[in-house]
Amino acid sequence: MPVEFISASFANASNDLHPLPDAPVDPQFLERYARALDDYGFNYTLIPYSSASFDPFTLGATILSHTKQIKIIVALRPNTVYPTVAAKSLATLDQLSGGRVVVHFIAGGSDEEQAREGDFLTKEERYERQEEYIRILRQVWTSTEPFDFNGKYYQFKQFRSAVRPTKGLIPISLGGSSDAAYRIGGSLCDIFGLWGEPLAETRQQIDRIYAEAAKAGRADRPRIWVTFRPIVAETDELAWQKAYRVLDQLNENREKGLARVPINAAPPANVGSQRLLEIAARGDVHDRALWYPTVTATNASGATTALVGSPRTIADSILDYIDLGADLISIRGYDNYNDAVDYGRYILPLVREGIRAREEARKAAA
Repeated sequence: MPVEFISASFANASNDLHPLPDAPVDPQFLERYARALDDYGFNYTLIPYSSASFDPFTLGATILSHTKQIKIIVALRPNTVYPTVAAKSLATLDQLSGGRVVVHFIAGGSDEEQAREGDFLTKEERYERQEEYIRILRQVWTSTEPFDFNGKYYQFKQFRSAVRPTKGLIPISLGGSSDAAYRIGGSLCDIFGLWGEPLAETRQQIDRIYAEAAKAGRADRPRIWVTFRPIVAETDELAWQKAYRVLDQLNENREKGLARVPINAAPPANVGSQRLLEIAARGDVHDRALWYPTVTATNASGATTALVGSPRTIADSILDYIDLGADLISIRGYDNYNDAVDYGRYILPLVREGIRAREEARKAAA
């Protein structure tokens, strides 16, 4: 499949550099942001989820209504919506948009965050529940007859949905760095999401995912999604100056209590964040331009690794990951809207140019 690009959508102008605590939805901002992503050639936009955030289904419907091409990736925690209900909601959005819906599952990396919405399962149990959930969605979307389900976490009898996805199924995405994530994602999912790690570590993770797919007897393999937070400027030198300004602002916001993670927060419990912090302890810069001080400044709260440089340097860095096997590249910034516009103007065209050059070289060598 072709290499595609992912961004993330936000309901208002609040961002990591200039947070607006508890800001309401800004419909005009959301529409402008979504249309910018569509116009600049992003293929997907993730609608994030947290216990305190806006409803992703409603935001997703709004984005779809204001765009023509971009697909939405709805982040979903299994504890928040019963699977039969989620299957119908996703399929409804998919029909309304002509097949522009993906679902991304979050098992939950923090016991405290899960407990805020009444989820007290252990991490291992959350992954077991997630596996049941994925199997149910697929059966709901494909079964023409009523069926029963008698699992550990979900039980129902004679359910049938008349709401079908436009293309038969909706792509299912999962991320993580634990053994359970690799097993479930490799065996069941269409897409597997990784945070931006150095090339060697990313290669190891891709190999692990593919091995789990082979172990499950799959004829295909999940597409690999890798996420970065690029800091771009006209030249490498200007980009590094900008990067340190971003870092200073992130640290200042955290000291003022304006960051997502308090300054006195405990070390993260999820394996993905622990991996990022361990890599950060080994050095600030990895490979061409992968920068890790933003990880420590945010306590590795999600996808926080930066690529720093000119558009050419960042494009070449992204192409390194494409050469490894990543074919879904997520780039979102610390200044959401302005960064998205810069990426669309200056980075996506260069990456696509590099992909075309590689394809032409392969054809010439064949």
